[in-house]
Amino acid sequence: MTRGAPVSSAEGHAPSGRLSTLTLAALGIVFGDIGTSPLYTLRECTTGEHGAAPTPENLLGVLSLIFWALMMVVGVKYLSFIMKAHNRGEGGICALLALVPPSRRSNVRSTHVGIVAVLVLAGAALLYGDGIVTPAISVLSAVEGLETTTASLHAWIVPITCVILVGLFAIQSRGTASVGRLFGPVMLVWFVTLGILGVRSIALHPAVLQALSPHHAIGFFARNGVAGAAVLGGVVLAVTGGEALYADMGHFGARPIRLGWWLVAMPALVLNYLGQGALILREPSALANPFYALVAPGWPTYALVILATLATIIASQALISGAFSLTHQAVQLGYFPRVTVLHTSHEAEGQIYIPQINWALMLACVALVLGFQKSSHLAAAYGIAVTGTMGITSIVYYVVARETWGWSRAKALPLLVLFLSFDLPFFGANLIKVEDGGYVPLLVGAAMFFVMITWKQGRALLHRRASENAPSIETFVAADHGVLRSPGVGVFLASSVDHVPPSLAFQASHMHVLPEHVVLFTLVLERQPNVPRASRVEASDLGRGFYRVIGHIGFMDRSIIPLMVETGLAHLGINIPPSELTYYAGRETLLATKAGDMGAIRETVFAFLLRNAEPATSHFHIPPGQVIEMGMQYDL
Repeated sequence: MTRGAPVSSAEGHAPSGRLSTLTLAALGIVFGDIGTSPLYTLRECTTGEHGAAPTPENLLGVLSLIFWALMMVVGVKYLSFIMKAHNRGEGGICALLALVPPSRRSNVRSTHVGIVAVLVLAGAALLYGDGIVTPAISVLSAVEGLETTTASLHAWIVPITCVILVGLFAIQSRGTASVGRLFGPVMLVWFVTLGILGVRSIALHPAVLQALSPHHAIGFFARNGVAGAAVLGGVVLAVTGGEALYADMGHFGARPIRLGWWLVAMPALVLNYLGQGALILREPSALANPFYALVAPGWPTYALVILATLATIIASQALISGAFSLTHQAVQLGYFPRVTVLHTSHEAEGQIYIPQINWALMLACVALVLGFQKSSHLAAAYGIAVTGTMGITSIVYYVVARETWGWSRAKALPLLVLFLSFDLPFFGANLIKVEDGGYVPLLVGAAMFFVMITWKQGRALLHRRASENAPSIETFVAADHGVLRSPGVGVFLASSVDHVPPSLAFQASHMHVLPEHVVLFTLVLERQPNVPRASRVEASDLGRGFYRVIGHIGFMDRSIIPLMVETGLAHLGINIPPSELTYYAGRETLLATKAGDMGAIRETVFAFLLRNAEPATSHFHIPPGQVIEMGMQYDL
C-alpha cells in the first residue's frame, strides 16, 4: 500500500440533510461525553482527593474555572480553530496527520517514523485509554444515583453497572443505525433537563452567577497557590469530550456541531454547573452528590437516574464507535494489524463493527468497574489520556498551520501558546493522579503505541526484504522466462508499484508456468478519507499478457479488491466472469532470530501480530475458493 498526492484541507464536503436534523443528530452523538460530565465533575473538584476546600470563595473559583474551560477549550480552541483543520470534511487526529507534509510524517514504506507521526500515534493510543474509562465512569456515576434514595441499593450499584455495560457491548454487532434515531431526542431531553434543574437552583441563590467573572478563577489560584493547581485535574473532566467534537465532524459537518454547542449544550451545561454550585452554597450537605441533590428523593431521583443512564449509554456508544473508526483508520494507514471490519449499515459506510476491539473494550470496562468500585475512584484514572491528546492536537495543528497552510510564525505561534496554556496545566494536574489510577489509561496507551510502532516498522522491513531481490515490473515483463502460459487470469497482489511480488517471481522461476493473463494489482492509500468512485481504479496494458491495475482508497474507504479488479479488467476489455479469477498472495513466516534489524523480541511481537491479523484475502473480501497462497520466510 502506498500513498498518493497530498490533499488540501480546504477541500471539504458537507454532509447532506437539513441543518436542524443534522444539529439534532449531532446532539446525540457528538455531545454525549461532554454532556454527561455534570454527573461527577463538580463533585470531584470539591470532594476528590485533590479537590479544593468547599468554601464559598473556592466554590465560585472552581465554577469560574469550569465555565472558562468550556468557553476557551471547546468554544475557542476546537470550534473556532481546530475544526478548520479538516481533510475533505473529516476531522480527528488521524485526519490531522494526513494534512502534515510527508517529510514531517514518514514514508509509508520507510522504517523511520517522523516526530509528528510519533506524536499523533501517541495521541491516538491515548484515546484507547480514554475509550475504556469513559463508559465505565459514565455509567457507574449514573447508576450511583440510586443510593441517594436508599442506602440499601448500594450493594447493587456495581452489578447493575456491569450488566448495563455488558448489554451495551453485546448489541454493538447490530449497528447504531436504528438506535441512532433515538440518540438526538434523548440527549435533547437530557440537556433541557440539565438547564431546567440549573435554572431552578440558581433562582434560589442568584449570587452564584458571579462565577462567570474570570476574576474568581484568578482569585482561586491567588488564595490556594500551587496546591490549587491540583483542582485542574477535576476541572478538566468538564471538557473531556472536546476531541469528540473534532473527530465526529465528518458525520455532521462543522456548522451543526457549532450550533448544537452554542444553542443547546453550552447553555445547559453552564446552567447546571451553576445550579449545583448554588445548591452547595445553600446546603453544604449536597457536596456528596450535588447533581442528584438537585431533585427531591423518591421518584424524581429514579426518573433522573433512568434519564442519566440513557445519556451515559449514548455517551459510551459514541466512544465505542470512535474506537472502531480510529482502529479502521489506523489499519488503512498501516499502523495497526488487519482486523475484522463489519459494516452495519447499507447507507452509511462509517458505521462499522470490529469484534476484537469491542470485546477487548468490554472486558476492560467491566474490569475497571470491578476494580475501582466507585466513580470517584475512577475519576483518578480519567483525564490524563484525553489531556495528553489535547496537547498533541495543538502541536500538530501548529505544524499544519505553518507547513501546510503557510502561516507565518507570528500568526501561528500565539495560537499554540494560547492552546497550550490550557492543555499543559490540565495535563500536569492529571499527572499527580497517576499513582491513584491514572496509570490505567497510560498503560493502555503505551501498549497500543508499542503495537502501532512495531506493526508499522515491521511491515516496512518486511516490504524491504520482499523487494530486495524482486525484479522491477518493466524488467520482468520484458524478459523471456521460457514458461508455459496456462489459460485464465491470475491476479497477483503486489504491495509495490515498482517491483513484481515475490509470489509472481517464484511462480515463474520455480513452477515455470504463468496464467495467460497476469494482472498485477496494487492498493494505493491516498491522503484523504474517501476517494470518488470514478477515480478509484486505473488500468494499463503492459504487453505480453501482463496488465497493471491500481486501486485507490482513502483511509475511511472499504477495500474490496475483487470489485476493483473487475472494474480494471472491464477497462482493459478482458471479459471473464469474476468467479473464474485466481488470486495469488504471499503468506510470510518470520524467523525472529538475533540476526535481523528488528531484534528478536520486537520481531517476535511482530510475528505474533502478523499471525493473528486477519488474513489479507478475507480483509480485502477475496473469495477464499479463488486464492492460492505462497509461503515465504524472512528474518527482520
